[in-house]
Amino acid sequence: MKERIHQLLQQIEEIKLKTEQETEEFRLKFLSKKGEINDLVEGFRQVSADQKRETGQILNQLKQKAQEKWNEANQIFQGGSKNKFSQRRDRSLPAELEFSGARHPLAIVENEVIQILNKLGFVYSEGPEIEDDWHNFSALNFPPNHPARDMQDTFFIADEIALRTHTSSVQVRLMENQKPPIRAIMPGRVYRNEAISARANCFFHQIEGIYIDKNVSFTDLKQTLFYFVQQLFGEDVKVRFRPSYFPFTEPSAEMDISCLLCKGEGCNVCKQTGWLEILGCGMIDPNVLEASGINPEEYSGFAFGMGIERIAMLKFDVKDLRTYFTNDTRFLSQFKNY
Repeated sequence: MKERIHQLLQQIEEIKLKTEQETEEFRLKFLSKKGEINDLVEGFRQVSADQKRETGQILNQLKQKAQEKWNEANQIFQGGSKNKFSQRRDRSLPAELEFSGARHPLAIVENEVIQILNKLGFVYSEGPEIEDDWHNFSALNFPPNHPARDMQDTFFIADEIALRTHTSSVQVRLMENQKPPIRAIMPGRVYRNEAISARANCFFHQIEGIYIDKNVSFTDLKQTLFYFVQQLFGEDVKVRFRPSYFPFTEPSAEMDISCLLCKGEGCNVCKQTGWLEILGCGMIDPNVLEASGINPEEYSGFAFGMGIERIAMLKFDVKDLRTYFTNDTRFLSQFKNY
């Protein structure tokens, strides 16, 4: 084995690596797992004990010599490639622009909604996404046995602690800490234990609003929302209100607009009705005002809430809201001009 090691040492010293290809061939022949030096390392186990020390020393010398030769040649050729490239570069050419990003369509719609409502005097307010039972349910007139408290609808973290199911919890905090008049909107992410589909997800984005003052009526609510929809979708949009039920408002209603995706002819998004519900609304229940320390005999108010995903579907003709959460750059790049 010692004789073979000396032969390889002499061979390596005589080799002149002149090209990048020769350097790679050198690596494969001597330094790879199937190379000659590795074969010698495997055979070293068979060397007798009295020869191991001397043989090991010259074997290490061989490995070090081969590695140094390859490192030196590889550095030259790698550095030469970079230098050649830099010399070929025409520095008089315009700079290459980096890929420019785009705002997310949900952020675009949320900002537009906020701007419209700001013009009506609604100010921005926010609160925590992890809420206690009082702010998420009890203060909003949810009875103890209400279905929304069940695990099928709510992500509970601990006893009486859950991910908020609506941004109405921010309304409660606002009413507890501010005296009327109150005119505010509450954007944010909410969570519900629902099956994911083209029309629903286990988390989504809401914007809710309240207006509390003396002599606030349902007429004020309807006119506010009618103005909002015209500003958002255009003056030709058709609107209808349907009676509904929410624990925290009385009377309550849902607001529909003519489906902009099918122009009222019927599609899978509007369930072939030609109408699409975009928000819920109503007059704030006196029990909710009283629970937050506001005298319902002196003040009244209205509240409304809408899902950003649903509005974005109409604005951008997106038929599956799951598209918003795929992070597909081909989809997101379409919104650079907004």
